[in-house]
This record gives sequence, C-alpha cells and structure tokens, in this order.
Amino acid sequence: MRIAIYSRVLKTQDIAFVQLLIDQIVDRHIEVAIYMPYAQQFGNRIKLPPVVSYFKDTETLDELSVNYLISIGGDGTLLSTAMLTQTIPILGINVGRLGFLTSATATQNIATALTALQNGSYRIDERTLIETVSDPPLFPMGNFGLNEFTIQKQDASTMVTIHTYVDGVFLNSYWADGIIVATPTGSTAYSLSCGGPIVYPNAKAFIITPIAPHNLGVRPFVLPDDKVISFEIEGRSEHFIATLDSRHVYVDSAYRIQIRKAASSLKLVRLVGDNFFTTIRSKLMWGQDVRNK
Repeated sequence: MRIAIYSRVLKTQDIAFVQLLIDQIVDRHIEVAIYMPYAQQFGNRIKLPPVVSYFKDTETLDELSVNYLISIGGDGTLLSTAMLTQTIPILGINVGRLGFLTSATATQNIATALTALQNGSYRIDERTLIETVSDPPLFPMGNFGLNEFTIQKQDASTMVTIHTYVDGVFLNSYWADGIIVATPTGSTAYSLSCGGPIVYPNAKAFIITPIAPHNLGVRPFVLPDDKVISFEIEGRSEHFIATLDSRHVYVDSAYRIQIRKAASSLKLVRLVGDNFFTTIRSKLMWGQDVRNK
C-alpha cells in the first residue's frame, strides 16, 4: 500500500501532527509519497523515512500507483487536492477552521484513520464535479471544480446583467453583483452566504444563486444536474470576473460560457461516525443556544 500526503503550507503548529502521521504510516510498513512543494518546507523540522516518493502534479501522482491521498488543511486545501485526482480516494484531515469537506481532525487518533484505510472500514462519498465549457477556454489548467462557478462584477460601482439559459431555454436575466452555480457540495459554501439552500451532498442537483440581486423577487433556484446552464454577460464594465472554486480569470461580453456536470466525480473517504447531518449540526451550530450554557 502507498499513501500520498498533500498540503500547501507547513504551519509551525502542525509540525508535531505531520511528524506523527508520517511515523504512523511508516510503522505500518506503508509506503509514503509527499507533495514536493510541501516537502521542501520541511527542512530539519520533519524527519522522513529513508525511502520516500515525491509528486508535483497529476501525472507524477498517477505514476506512483497511490492507494489513498491524505489532504492536510481545511476546505481550501481539499479543493486544491481535488485538482490532482478524480480516481484516488481522498481522506481530508482538518487543521483549518470550518472543515465541511474533511472527515477527520488533527486532534483525533490518526491510528484509527489509518487502520480504517488498511481494513477498508470506511465508505466512499462520491461528490459531483462541475465543468466549464467556453470559447475561448476559461481555465486551461483545469476546467472543473468541486464547489461552484461564479460570474461577478469587477468593480464596486456597477451591477452586471447575466442572461441565463437552461438547455438553451431562457431562464432569467439576473441584474445583480453576480451569479453562483453551486454543486450540492458547494451549497454550504459561497451559495449559502448568499441565501442559497443547503443541499444533501449526493443529491443530483445544481443551485443557481444570485449575488445581491437588484430584484428582491429573484430567489435561488434548484435544478437537475443533467441540465446545461449557459450565460451571456453584459454591463457597463468591459470585463467581469469568472471563478471556479479558488481560481479566477477575467472575461468580457464576448465569452459564451456553459456549465455542466463533469464526467468524473471526486471520491472522499468517510470514516465510521462521520455523516453530513452531524457535520452541519456541529459546523453550523444547529440547535445550540448560548442561553443554555
């Protein structure tokens, strides 16, 4: 078995945990591979085994025949991890703040998580990916995302008008600061902060959520994920911002953009006792009342 480790920044407070994780993997006679830009931050702060592999992108990761990929960080780190693979199961370990997407935390027993991987005592949570199609291409380094795609105004002075179509049929012209197309996974991210609904992760749906719409009668809209959503953009500004998870590019009214469900999905490892209902109760503090403390 080979386990790969991905993260972006080695923080001082995470050093002890990362060392423990690597030691536990090696003690179980599991081969370890580490994201090269992350390993380059170790210096003499992390002791590595005599034999370790490295990867820097999807191609070099695929060459290693990795069984599992551990993502250390928060939700932002896991979004970056999703860019590396859609075939290798990912176990997210939260050392960040909210951690909607991660299945374990650094304060939990890492030995339990590794035992689950070795014994297969976990489940795979398949998450829908969203794909952009445009002319010219928007995101040549990767045109799919896990959370959402957005179109937003570039400056603070003017709104943008976004003519929206579903399977070629006109839906609405959104006069707003922008628009979000979220996956069920992304329903607890930017869309939620703009008034969108929470959607169960395995629901086969997309959510269209306007950002600060001028017409208050316009509300978030849920539709099946087998639909193709397309946009035409206009406004006083020459350029607008298009985002796909954490990536962004500048576009103009000449762009014709389509959003659809990607052919592949992301595979998240879920440990025993980890479920979506528990997550939203704990992360959103549902049912908690400070008056009862």
